[in-house]
Amino acid sequence: MINKIITGTFFKAVLVINALMVLLPVFFLLNSALRETGSFGANPLELARDPEWNNFTQVWADGEFPNFLKNSLIVTLGSLVVILICALGAGFILGRYQFKGNSLIYGFVLTGMLVPAKLAILPLFIQLKWMNLIDSHFGLILVYASGALPAAIFIMAGFFRSLPADIDSAARIDGASEFQLLRLVLAPLVRPGLAIVAIYSAIPIWNDFFLPLVFLQSPEKKTIMQGLTLFFGEYSSQWGVLFAGLTIAALPLIILYLLLSEQFIKGLTAGAVKG
Repeated sequence: MINKIITGTFFKAVLVINALMVLLPVFFLLNSALRETGSFGANPLELARDPEWNNFTQVWADGEFPNFLKNSLIVTLGSLVVILICALGAGFILGRYQFKGNSLIYGFVLTGMLVPAKLAILPLFIQLKWMNLIDSHFGLILVYASGALPAAIFIMAGFFRSLPADIDSAARIDGASEFQLLRLVLAPLVRPGLAIVAIYSAIPIWNDFFLPLVFLQSPEKKTIMQGLTLFFGEYSSQWGVLFAGLTIAALPLIILYLLLSEQFIKGLTAGAVKG
C-alpha cells in the first residue's frame, strides 16, 4: 500500500513538473507581449507590471499583420487538404490491399522521410520555375505537401492495418463499393490518425520561415513568420510588439490543436462503437 502511494506521488510530481516546463515558455511569451520595448534592455525576464496592451494593436495595425495571417492560413490549410486526402487514399490502398509490389511502393514512400526539403531546395526551385509556380502560394503548398506525405502515409497505413479485415467483408456483402467502404466505414475509424497527421503537418508548415523566403518574392504574398521580421531593425527592435505578434501567430495552432484533440476522442469512441 505504501509503495503504491509513493509510486503514485512520484508520477504525479513528474506530471506537475512536466506541465510547468510546458507552460513556462507560454507564460514568458505572454509576459513579454505585455511589456514595453524599452524594458527589455534592463531585464529580459522582468514581469510586466504595467501591461502594454497597445502592443497587440500596433502589431495588427502597423505590420500588415492581417494579410500575413491570411497568407499563412491559405498555405497551411491548402497543404493540409492535399496531405489529408492523399494520405487517406494512399494509406487505404497500402494498408488494406495485398498486391504484388505493395512492400516495394511502401518502402519507396518511406524513403521520402530521409530527404529533408532543405536538402533538395535547388531542384525544387528549378522544378517550380519550370512549372511557373515561383512566387505562388500554390507552388509552396505543393512543396509542403510533398515533404509531409511520406510520414502522413506511414501513419495512415498503420491505422488502416490495425482495423479488422472483417469490416471490409461485411461492407462488401452489404453492397458497398470500395469508395463507399473508405468514405463511410473506414474513414470515421481512422479519424485519430487524421488528427495526428493534421497536427504533425500543420505545426512545421505554419512555423516555417525558410521555404517561403526562397519561393515567395512579392511582399504581399509573405507568410506570418516573414512578416514578423518587420519588427527587427538594424539598430533597434520592437521586442514587445514582436512578442505580441508571436502570441497572435500561435493562436491558430492552439485552436487547431483543441479542435483536433476533440475529434481524436470522438474518433476513438466512434471506432469502439462501430467495431
